Amino acid sequence: MLLPGESHFTTSDARGFSHVDTWVFDLDNTLYPSDARVWPQVDERITLYVMRLYGLDAMSARALQKHFYHRYGTTLKALMVEEGVDPHDFLDFAHDIDHSTIKLDEALGTAIEHLPGRKLILTNGSRRHAERVADKLGILDHFEDVFDIADADFIPKPDRGTYERFLLRHGVDPRRSALFEDIARNLVVPHDLGMATVLVVPPTPDPFRELFEQEAVQEPHIDHITSDLAAFLVRCVLPVVPPEPAAP
Repeated sequence: MLLPGESHFTTSDARGFSHVDTWVFDLDNTLYPSDARVWPQVDERITLYVMRLYGLDAMSARALQKHFYHRYGTTLKALMVEEGVDPHDFLDFAHDIDHSTIKLDEALGTAIEHLPGRKLILTNGSRRHAERVADKLGILDHFEDVFDIADADFIPKPDRGTYERFLLRHGVDPRRSALFEDIARNLVVPHDLGMATVLVVPPTPDPFRELFEQEAVQEPHIDHITSDLAAFLVRCVLPVVPPEPAAP
């Protein structure tokens, strides 16, 4: 785990990056910092959706939302199972947020641009949401594609089938890929499949997220931990990956 003053941690037996030719990134709370205030807005929209669907007050809707999250993995999955909710309607509503809070991240864009090989986004959110956020960050053009919750048949991470569907869809060899993700449990299956894993945590506790979602836990399925993704790519990834061959 990260010690005070540290922004990166690598386990003694961590998988490295010299063999990696495909770089996979989660979106929410991974590619943008907590001060972008993206997730709090989405979370509030989900609560509002639950309020309107069930005719509840905000506090009761919030409690039900969190119950759904812990039982099903996402509120969307719960509402699809229990209420037959149209997932596209839900996602459009949940992701109807103010994007002006997202700042251009030139350092992250430069770091991702220089990663050799393919770059993909793997998210439990929607493609539209991922593309809008990545565009505001200034990194969208560096990614080959987005694999969203619809591509996963609305089965969220950390379900093993979702990762397998992603790998098959994009022809990714997990033994030659790395995954950057903000929730530790979402890295268990990828590591088991052979991916190098990086847990991205906030530099300071995020009051809008539950503790387990942002802990810098040291577990066998986590190779690296960082609280500064751009700096980690520059200091710990790019120096150890082979340079791309020069054009003839």
